[in-house]
Amino acid sequence: MSTDTQIKEMVRQKYSEIALQDKDTNQSSCCGAGECSTEVYNIMSDDYSTLEGYNPDADLGLGCSLPTQFAKIAIGNTVIDLGSGAGNDCFVARKEAGENGKVIGIDFTPAMIEKARLNAEKLGFNNVEFRQGDIEKIPVSANVADVIVSNCVLNLVPNKDGVFKEIFRVLKPGGHFSISDIVLNGDLPSAIKEAAEMYSGCVSGAIQKQVYLDLIADNGFVNITIQKQKPIIVPDDILSKYLSKDELTAFRSSNTGIYSVTVYAEKPTEAACCPPGCCS
Repeated sequence: MSTDTQIKEMVRQKYSEIALQDKDTNQSSCCGAGECSTEVYNIMSDDYSTLEGYNPDADLGLGCSLPTQFAKIAIGNTVIDLGSGAGNDCFVARKEAGENGKVIGIDFTPAMIEKARLNAEKLGFNNVEFRQGDIEKIPVSANVADVIVSNCVLNLVPNKDGVFKEIFRVLKPGGHFSISDIVLNGDLPSAIKEAAEMYSGCVSGAIQKQVYLDLIADNGFVNITIQKQKPIIVPDDILSKYLSKDELTAFRSSNTGIYSVTVYAEKPTEAACCPPGCCS
């Protein structure tokens, strides 16, 4: 089994466990997907409850920002949510897109897909659907989406370049995305990088902020804008599981920063079905 396959299977297992937990006792979040103490479980997630379309049953606290709030969704749009979980961003997007819009959630964890479909059924939504699939191979035809959103998911994917190529393919010419993710400035300690729990918790799977932005530009997107950025402070009670006291002190005194960023970018109106260099 390749390293990438192992990472995907680990993430799938962890998020399956989260999906199957009782909502009242679920204190998981992107900060460690169940590994955090109860006092700090929501260090990354933002409050969705003020957004129209919010449904508490679909909010598992797994995000790191509010990409749908910044996504410029218009009435009648087709919106795709990558890593849709229990449907939180999909239901907010549906409110923005209206009855004539369409929302497609993509998630590769069967338990999450089942949970999201049950939530949509309870709400009586007939223009929201959920498809199981890998976002490195999005199960959607080319040039379909007006808007793509994603909340703290790409950092869990080994092949981030492949995901951006797929986003480019699936967006209509002139379409755009708003994606929230975790990025770095500086290097993480090796113990953090190697910790499986920290990968499934978004931190060790993050890449350098400038590398992230360069991947977007290299895949043909334009008008790249950081819509929101906030620092993520991982508490000592989490870091001490992986770092010695001296290593923790050194990390705190380093210039390494962990950030949640929400990035906006557009597919050019004259764009073909794939980014530069992928078509012969």
